[in-house]
Amino acid sequence: MSGVKLTAFIHFWKRAQDNEDSSPRGLSRRYSKSGSLKWSTTSFSHPLVEFHLQKGQCPSLLDLCIRKITEDIDKYGTFFILPRDISQQIFNELVYTQLLTVASLEAFRDCALQDIYLGEYAGVNDSWMDVISSQGSSLLSVDLSSSDVTDYGLNYLKDCKNLLALNLNHCDQISDHGLEYISGLSNLTSLSFRRNNEISAQGMSAFSGLVNLVKLDLERCPGIHGGLIHLQGLTKLESLNMKWCNCITDSDMKPLSELTNLKGIEISCSKVTDFGISFLRGLQKLTLLNLEGCFITAACLESLGDLPALSNLNLNRCNLSDEGCEKFSKLRNLKVLNLGFNDITDACLVHLKGLIKLESVNLDSCRIGDEGLVNLEGLQQLKCLELSDTEVGSNGLRHLSGLSNLEKINLSFTVVSDSGLRKLCSLSSLKSLNLDARQITDTGLAALTSLTGLTDLDLFGARITDSGTNYLKNFKNLRSLEICGGGLTDAGIKNIKELSCLVCLNLSQNCNLTDKTLELISGLTELISLNVSNCRITNAGLRHLKTLKKLRSLTLESCKVTANDIKKLQSTDLQNLVSFRPE
Repeated sequence: MSGVKLTAFIHFWKRAQDNEDSSPRGLSRRYSKSGSLKWSTTSFSHPLVEFHLQKGQCPSLLDLCIRKITEDIDKYGTFFILPRDISQQIFNELVYTQLLTVASLEAFRDCALQDIYLGEYAGVNDSWMDVISSQGSSLLSVDLSSSDVTDYGLNYLKDCKNLLALNLNHCDQISDHGLEYISGLSNLTSLSFRRNNEISAQGMSAFSGLVNLVKLDLERCPGIHGGLIHLQGLTKLESLNMKWCNCITDSDMKPLSELTNLKGIEISCSKVTDFGISFLRGLQKLTLLNLEGCFITAACLESLGDLPALSNLNLNRCNLSDEGCEKFSKLRNLKVLNLGFNDITDACLVHLKGLIKLESVNLDSCRIGDEGLVNLEGLQQLKCLELSDTEVGSNGLRHLSGLSNLEKINLSFTVVSDSGLRKLCSLSSLKSLNLDARQITDTGLAALTSLTGLTDLDLFGARITDSGTNYLKNFKNLRSLEICGGGLTDAGIKNIKELSCLVCLNLSQNCNLTDKTLELISGLTELISLNVSNCRITNAGLRHLKTLKKLRSLTLESCKVTANDIKKLQSTDLQNLVSFRPE
């Protein structure tokens, strides 16, 4: 990039700042440097830049300039002279548009970037690491997940002493040797190594010097048994994720007893028993504990009762029975309780009556019936209730009619029928309702018309006909709708086409739907996901989908459509489409 062009760009950038209304100095908030602080406590889920504008909104001068540079990226040799914030936004946009290559990366050498987000970006390997490390002390967060970076590549990061967050999930070429290179990054607050088969207990000794670590993620690392002893000095650690590490046993719990700042521990699907849980008694700040699939019984509740801050407890698939469940009454501060897939009955629910702070309860696939629901009547803070695959029927729903804060309820695979749905009409806060049941018909849908705040409605397997879709007009806020396996024809879709807020629509298994259905829903321009499988859709009908520019997922299995037909549509009109079937 020539000096003249750079000077012109800087002048242009300063004018853009002066013409913007937001602070500081008119710089749009999304260009601030707060991103690094945000990323250090998250899992780097998206780039910082976002150029998507609402209809009618004019892009700023800065937006337009950055877009133009990314389009002509091959013309520029270096961005070293640019202000750091601008270089950062150019980099982010190149990543977002998938235009960054190892060649164009060279232009960012020594640009003092703060955030390098390359998680799941194709082609990243050791050859990228020299430029990444050239950011030096400015570099604060790096995500190289699913890359081909090896132990050798990590060697480049050892001099980036101010690094706060490092994400190396699914990097299967990194082993104990690579950990040695990051052992000196003592400013790290967040470190993630999900799904790594090479890290061992011995290699974890490299973590002992990371004294500022707040968050450590070792999910699906099967070789770390015995390595938690190296965490004993990490007194600032607040979050530890070891889900799906089936090597973890009771002995691994003992070192955690000294980490008194721990607020969240996830050890699902491990070999930890009631004895191992006893080592957690002294963790007075612990708020979240995930024990899903562990070999524990209700006896562990004795230890959990000594955790005054515990608010989120997952005991899903732990083979609990009613025996010992009276100790649930000690967990007075619980807000989220997951008891799904356990051998508990209505007798267990008696001991939940006093847990008045509960906001979410999961009883999926438990032996719960109508009478047990009477114990939930006093849980006025309840927002989410999972009753899927239980013995709950229409009579039991009367006990839920007073839960005025209930926002989500799952009644799939229960024996609830049309008559029971009338008892839900008073739940004015309800937003999500799942009714996967053959007993539900048009009559049941009619009973729900007062629930105008619904945003998600799942009627998979319900016997809804064209007449029943008339009642959908009441649900103007619906964002997700599933009516699968019903008796719908094109005539019934005329009512669905009015639901302009829909983002997800699933009409699969309605075998009488034709290309006319695609024409009718062509105005639902907010759709991101569409499923019309097992219908009479043909290649000729695909032209009606051209208007659905936001569509990212399209499923047309068992239709008269081929993968090539969809690919043609993708290349010409649906450029945001990333998932489709048939493929």
